[in-house]
Amino acid sequence: MEFLVEFEFNVPEGTPESDVKQHESAEAVAAADLAREGHLVRLWKSPVALGERKAVGLYRANSEAQLDGLLGALPLSGWMQVTVTPLEPHPNDPTSTRASLFQLPDPRLTPVYRLDATLGEPLDLGDIVQGHRRIVPLTGGTFTGPEISGTLVPGASADWQTILPDGTALGDIRYTLQTDDGDLLYVQSHSVRHGTVEVLARLGRGEDVDASEYTFRAATQIETAASELDWLNKGVFISVAGRQAARVIYETYLVG
Repeated sequence: MEFLVEFEFNVPEGTPESDVKQHESAEAVAAADLAREGHLVRLWKSPVALGERKAVGLYRANSEAQLDGLLGALPLSGWMQVTVTPLEPHPNDPTSTRASLFQLPDPRLTPVYRLDATLGEPLDLGDIVQGHRRIVPLTGGTFTGPEISGTLVPGASADWQTILPDGTALGDIRYTLQTDDGDLLYVQSHSVRHGTVEVLARLGRGEDVDASEYTFRAATQIETAASELDWLNKGVFISVAGRQAARVIYETYLVG
């Protein structure tokens, strides 16, 4: 079931600003957990007058009772008034066609991290049976996300590329990340980058090309020995990427 949830927040008068910030920080962590579990779908801020705090969220739960339990466990629950509206499918909903063909739950995407990596000089192996082979080192960078952040480990990260005759790039991307807590993540992505001949030529010349002008996607797997991050070992991930002159960006999502 889906629910529209309206929140109005009222901070008790005299509450120290440090307490407010602590509650807001805990609320952000709780929201990320609900999103990863598939309960929080979207969250918006409402236009309000100065000093007011309101939000609107789209939630999923098995029942209104389950939703009440989820909302009651939020760190800010004692400071908010909640209005819940159960939602039902509408015959004019654009997704109704999907509903008539597919019966299983919709996939959900939850942001995990954004990696901004610098690139070294490619090692060009030349033409092989599969295409033109080259290795592009990832020399450094940082990643940030709702729950994990840190740096890319240089010397243990590169993209083993195969360039097809039409300019399409097939990537075997392997890199190592270290979180701010010192945990190591081994990431492997199999990517495809394609577009028009003109756009791929510009990318090949090292020009900055807007990521909306081509498609750069990857299926991603993450491994770690950190027990508190074991959910990464069990996750299915996809990455959306963008290539620039001296760097590459990977935005990785958990598929729920």
